[in-house]
Amino acid sequence: MATSTYPAWIHDGSDIPDPFGDGERAVQFLRSLRHPLSSAPGCAFELDPWQERIVRRIYGPRHPDGSRIVREVWLQVPRGNRKTSIAAALALLHTLGPERVPAGQIIFAAADRAQAGIAFKETAGIVRMDKRLLAATTIYDPQAGLKSIRSKRDGSELKAVSSDGKAQHGSTPSFVLADEIHVWQGRDLWEALRSGMVKRPGGLWVTATTAGRGREGLAAERYNYMSKIARGEIEDETVLPIIFEPEKGDDWLDEAVWHKVNPGLIHGYPVLSEMRNKAKEAKNNPSEAYSFRQYNLNEWLGNSRDPLFDFDTYDALKLKKPSEEVDLEQLPCYLGVDYAQSGDLAAIVAAWRHNDGRIEIKPWFFVPEEGLDERARLEDLPYREWIEQGHIIAVPGPVISREAVQEKIAEIAATYQVEQIAYDPWQFRVAATELAADGLPMLEMRQGPATMGPANGELIRAVNGRVLRHDGHPVLRNHFANVAAKTNDTGMVWMTKADKKRGHIDGAVAASMAVSRAVAAENTKSRYEDPDVLGLLMLP
Repeated sequence: MATSTYPAWIHDGSDIPDPFGDGERAVQFLRSLRHPLSSAPGCAFELDPWQERIVRRIYGPRHPDGSRIVREVWLQVPRGNRKTSIAAALALLHTLGPERVPAGQIIFAAADRAQAGIAFKETAGIVRMDKRLLAATTIYDPQAGLKSIRSKRDGSELKAVSSDGKAQHGSTPSFVLADEIHVWQGRDLWEALRSGMVKRPGGLWVTATTAGRGREGLAAERYNYMSKIARGEIEDETVLPIIFEPEKGDDWLDEAVWHKVNPGLIHGYPVLSEMRNKAKEAKNNPSEAYSFRQYNLNEWLGNSRDPLFDFDTYDALKLKKPSEEVDLEQLPCYLGVDYAQSGDLAAIVAAWRHNDGRIEIKPWFFVPEEGLDERARLEDLPYREWIEQGHIIAVPGPVISREAVQEKIAEIAATYQVEQIAYDPWQFRVAATELAADGLPMLEMRQGPATMGPANGELIRAVNGRVLRHDGHPVLRNHFANVAAKTNDTGMVWMTKADKKRGHIDGAVAASMAVSRAVAAENTKSRYEDPDVLGLLMLP
């Protein structure tokens, strides 16, 4: 079993079976095309060696009856490696070339109309460069509306479609290009096209994408699946994963790594000098570094574009064995509470301060039971699985009752030495008053930048200083990954949602509150305890 996803076969010169000559015919057809931006004589379509190997690997291997073995291709390469050009050429191979079928449906699918139009424009430009192809087709390219290229020979049609998946139910595509899947919202379009393709024998699905962010959702799921096939953990000869990404231990500033994951660099694309400039800027800028690693090196990252902290560092802080409950019961405990009735989740995070200065955290999450499946579908998150695994508490009804959160807080306080319970007063003041009446140490912590800015700074320092420990809770990590960290001129950091519609950061906010209180208690000289600093903490 391989330990790397790297497609070494593209460069090793190994034999690619082509028993019926279909791979050779595909290559010759692509070489006969012209491209408006080509620098080759006669504007010939430039099929570089690495691209030719891919074409031969898709179309050469066949079953004894002549049917193609490969039915799905996952092409993941960094930006600037001309994946759109090769995908457009493959689409024409199925529309007008030797892979065409009568009345074939060739579909370019993307997150939005503009993105779908990029691949279509590339394809239409190739057709317009050849009088023979132009005469054999009708191109519909309206400013607004469905773009298509129709073959006059057999009625095959290439269409560019976007996010309205319902409109594609009933389609029976013979070829699909799923473009930049990492920015797709939801699964409707994907599922509609996939269900239609099973009706068409010999169809080909090509996903051409750059790496995305996050560990949940359609794109991440497909990437994980393709990675397992590439490593040999799953055997499926019908699927061809082609993943150019750094291997574990690769230095993202090493130009040898750049060449390894950018197969076009040796041929002059992307532009090496531009990559050097971007890397220089990214070296001391975490957000730019993540952007460079994702888009220019094709590294799949598990966080937002403006991460709160380095997730490699955070993941390395996972406890090999979480502390025993009996051990935690002996340590001072600090709670952060971020309550929401509906929309967002509610979160409680506990932070225990160990004698050696380490801070260990553990979360509890709440979600309304009503509408849970629709929430899971819209957000592309495995809520049912998380509930079954004990990572989230499902609260009956359409909203999260404050009583459910109160009960959990009281339960935690009865188990551990809770010193402070920091809470966001929004919609939770009544509950906090009742808990305080029961003798719990409630501490109002408003969510303004004057309070949360310093608190967020303490959380970041706890991670970067490697004093934080956690049990790898998947929901909490998801909430951290959804944070887009904003920094003002004074260096103060506050959290916003990277995805305003689907992302949740309640756990991150609660963690910031809990950790900051644990740090403040450890250092009585902290800014939180300084009487000269006003407005940081407000008692009810």
